[in-house]
Amino acid sequence: MPPTKRSPDLFHFKNFSIRQDRCAMKVNTDGILLGAWTPLPEQQEARVLDIGCGTGLIALLLAERLPQARVVAVEIDAAAAEQAAENVLASPYADRIEVIPQAIQSYLAANRGPANLTDSAFDLIVSNPPFFSGGVLSDQANRTNARHTLKLSHSDLLGAVRDLLSPAGRFAVILPLIEGLRLIELAASYGLCLEQKLEVRPRRGKSVHRLLLCFRKANRQIAAAEDLSALDERPRQELVHYETDNRWTEEFRALVADYYQKPS
Repeated sequence: MPPTKRSPDLFHFKNFSIRQDRCAMKVNTDGILLGAWTPLPEQQEARVLDIGCGTGLIALLLAERLPQARVVAVEIDAAAAEQAAENVLASPYADRIEVIPQAIQSYLAANRGPANLTDSAFDLIVSNPPFFSGGVLSDQANRTNARHTLKLSHSDLLGAVRDLLSPAGRFAVILPLIEGLRLIELAASYGLCLEQKLEVRPRRGKSVHRLLLCFRKANRQIAAAEDLSALDERPRQELVHYETDNRWTEEFRALVADYYQKPS
């Protein structure tokens, strides 16, 4: 059952609501999947960073899953950041989430340096990043920034993760199949090795259309390739969203059920 909604601009989840009339990218399955699937750090009082938080959905889901975590949510679009902050303020997690209206590149520059990075390293970093690198651009600048890599290239994203992630931290991301495979290769050059991969299919018998990926820092650069090779030998992890009759599959329902409202 999808989240209860009164209008396209208001979604109700079990423990919080999302207003999104000022956000270019609305609540979608990608964000919900990432927020619900992301492997959590072991420590209870974790520091979490959401890069490109949009409506604030993923930051709110992670604050719900980690009751003692503190979350920093960075968003380049001023209108979206303002609305995300309002969504956070109206939630039960307002005292643990900080929304910063800033590009991650600027945030990184402000926190660069051994002292700052030691004090502000994150145990978990998540991102539902832009992934289009070509094609026709939208005439709405905020939508273009949210969907295209013009303002956040994957190299910039990985560079920020490398510098802001704690030694034992995790980085989780969702991307289309081809972009996800490219990111796995690129991540190795930033000292990040793939720890988990979940292939998502829209329906049974359909091709994989999304990859959920979780990375950790490699002790040696070559470890990235070694870990990826080992990962490819493990049983394939797969999630199917819909049955052929458009009902949610049991595995998808089990993943997201804790966050959706029950039907009245």
